[in-house]
Amino acid sequence: MAIHPQIIYRGNYTVGTYNIDSQRRLTIPALTQMMHEAAMQNVLDLKLSYWDLIPHKISWVIMRKRMEIFRHPMLGETITIETHPAGFEKLFTYRDFKVFDEKGECIAQASSTWLLMDTEKRKMTPIPSFIREFEMPDIPFLDHPIKKIPSITQADFQQKHQVGWFELDWNEHLNNIHYLQKMLNNLPLEVHKSKTLKRLDIIYKMECKYGDSLLVETQENLDDNPSFLHRIINSETGKEVALGRSFWE
Repeated sequence: MAIHPQIIYRGNYTVGTYNIDSQRRLTIPALTQMMHEAAMQNVLDLKLSYWDLIPHKISWVIMRKRMEIFRHPMLGETITIETHPAGFEKLFTYRDFKVFDEKGECIAQASSTWLLMDTEKRKMTPIPSFIREFEMPDIPFLDHPIKKIPSITQADFQQKHQVGWFELDWNEHLNNIHYLQKMLNNLPLEVHKSKTLKRLDIIYKMECKYGDSLLVETQENLDDNPSFLHRIINSETGKEVALGRSFWE
């Protein structure tokens, strides 16, 4: 099988005033959104997007992600995001991301795990052969995201949220960016002002729909380089919908 000429996607993105924090750094949710936009452009090129898969009654769903930040992009910088599929298993597919600055230095990277959901049964389904036939690029892949995150034993911070219309994606469930955003928004203000996020792990366990009531919990681990455990719970069912862990310095 030949490698598809567009199997690796590269796109340029400029850090604007609408996606920075008070220190003029690109926010983590904005960087994640740029990554996932690059991934969308990649699957559009490969004819494997949500809309291409509608006749097959399947859709992509993210399960896990690990992001590492070596340097935060600043206002006015143009960054290049490179993304590509990074292997298949029976039920899972992997995707890697790398972010480069204008000098060509890698300033962030992420690995992710995805599955295909049967849009009628709302359950995972095996990766079909017409997707598995794509040959992966002959380059080193990043380590897969971790499969487990420690459980919260005591919530130090809590916030309640209700899923609104503008938080939904084309599947009409909570956009994965908003899981991340809600987790980070639950941190104390001084963390955002005085610390820098270096690594983030997140596991998506269940979809959330319009009107769902959510409880966001955070547990702080105090040491020289603080870390936090994150959890989002469906308040009505009591079930965990996402888990996370962030590391700061």
